[in-house]
Amino acid sequence: MAIRDIDDLPKKAANYTALTPLWFLERAAKVHPSRKAVVHGSHTYTWLQTYQRCCRLASALAKRSVGAGSTVAVIAPNIPATYEAHFGIPMCGAVINPVNIRLNASTIAFLLGHSQSATVIVDQEFFTLAEDSLKIMKEKSQGHFNPPLLVVVADEACDPEALQYALRQGAIEYEKFLESGDPDFAWKPPQDEWQSIALGYTSGTTASPKGVVLHHRGAYLMSLCNPLVWGMNEGAIYLWTLPMFHCNGWCFTWAIAALCGTNICLRQVTAKGVYSAIAKHGVTHFCAAPVVLNTIVNAAPEDTILPLPHVVHVMTAGAAPPPAVLFAMSRKGFRVTHTYGLSETYGPSTICAWKPEWDSLPPDTQARLNARQGVRYTTLECLDVISTKTGEPVPADGKTMGEIVMRGNVVMKGYLKNPKANQETFANGWFHSGDLGVKHQDGYIEIKDRSKDIIISGGENISSVEVENSLYLHPAVLEASVVARADERWGESPCAFVTLKPEVNKSDEQWLAEDIMKFCKSKMPAYWVPKSVVFGPLPKTATGKIQKHVLRAKAQQLGPVKLSKL
Repeated sequence: MAIRDIDDLPKKAANYTALTPLWFLERAAKVHPSRKAVVHGSHTYTWLQTYQRCCRLASALAKRSVGAGSTVAVIAPNIPATYEAHFGIPMCGAVINPVNIRLNASTIAFLLGHSQSATVIVDQEFFTLAEDSLKIMKEKSQGHFNPPLLVVVADEACDPEALQYALRQGAIEYEKFLESGDPDFAWKPPQDEWQSIALGYTSGTTASPKGVVLHHRGAYLMSLCNPLVWGMNEGAIYLWTLPMFHCNGWCFTWAIAALCGTNICLRQVTAKGVYSAIAKHGVTHFCAAPVVLNTIVNAAPEDTILPLPHVVHVMTAGAAPPPAVLFAMSRKGFRVTHTYGLSETYGPSTICAWKPEWDSLPPDTQARLNARQGVRYTTLECLDVISTKTGEPVPADGKTMGEIVMRGNVVMKGYLKNPKANQETFANGWFHSGDLGVKHQDGYIEIKDRSKDIIISGGENISSVEVENSLYLHPAVLEASVVARADERWGESPCAFVTLKPEVNKSDEQWLAEDIMKFCKSKMPAYWVPKSVVFGPLPKTATGKIQKHVLRAKAQQLGPVKLSKL
């Protein structure tokens, strides 16, 4: 049946266009052509220069037949090239795939293969990582390997030999690549806002990560919603502490262009670097996982510049922040906004919205209230906590546990080439987060546990199954199960419960634990390596399944992994 309206006026080119955040850059270049857009070390680019560089990137890619249906991978830290890639790649119609630089070569090989990345833009420090990944892909291809175009980004902060090596291997230098492009390239916005803009991989509990596909419409909405819920002003000075490869920097890559703000790049995140940037550049805002906040509050006096010259706004997400850390940040003059979300929701999509009546409460009570995950973003249409048995909303009593679910325009298109996972995650008209929580009387939600066995360490997702798979390869290991254990530095870290093979000499458990950790270091990214190993039989159900809830309780009894006194 036709939907009734008061008119029969059709959409026209004059009154309807696909939503995309790409226009924000073009506008910033027109409105503030000479304002600083991107600052990195001794290099500064204005908004006009940034726009022209992005046009050049789009043009250079298009000349090499990269366009709609293509994926371009970016393996780089927070540098100008990573920022430019968020515009230049979609401006030629392609999809950006920002890769986590902390992953190992075999995982990156899987991502590059699964995403069919036609081009790889790689920072010189990570060139050998990209090279090792491509070697793995070639070995597995059985003679059908078509190597991607390699573009290497030079950085004066790095060893020049690494750059020379990359060029000898046939990579094109990024600035030379841009020179081959047209600064007046006539880029076209997507015809349909459902067109993909970005692909990001999440650490799943299965053997392989899942590719989260995001569209232009969602990126546009989230780019405007983030500044809105955070109260950011035009011209904000934003420090890149959050990796741009994490959910496209929670869409702040595009949001800062909408605000005509200034991006301050931080290649390596240290407390000293954060305090220095605040003093030197007048940073007003930055985002960070709780582990980074912990580093900032526990920084040595010589690394800090206190009192802060002005109020600095901080958005935190990626793991539940301990109230003590929130309290310590506020005492130092930082105003912390707590948000929650997933790669599948374009980054944060709920916010612990501050209420004026909380101002008169004791600071520890304020921190406890602010540690909750909160209410839905303006652009997220529905948020609820539902019973995992009935699918009905749980009562708002702060006690009854259920699964956090979302619905709306800032939920991903789906997982790339994974119909089974899409069916499960979008069951019954909801996006299922896999996180368990409660709903308080004021409607604010709070995470209580994770239904998936993912460990969140320093804001990074670690799949316990993948760590277990590596542990089982150790010659002394009979059985292994990995759970999260509290960690004073990282929030959580992997704790391995291991049953040794009968023939193994168990007299020196300390040596065995160290040997297992050393073995793991050769098999996985460093942050995945268990920080603690506990030996003994594993608790099981009648059907032989390992009881992870029992192990979690044991890990809790062990207390947190202590900060090293070194």
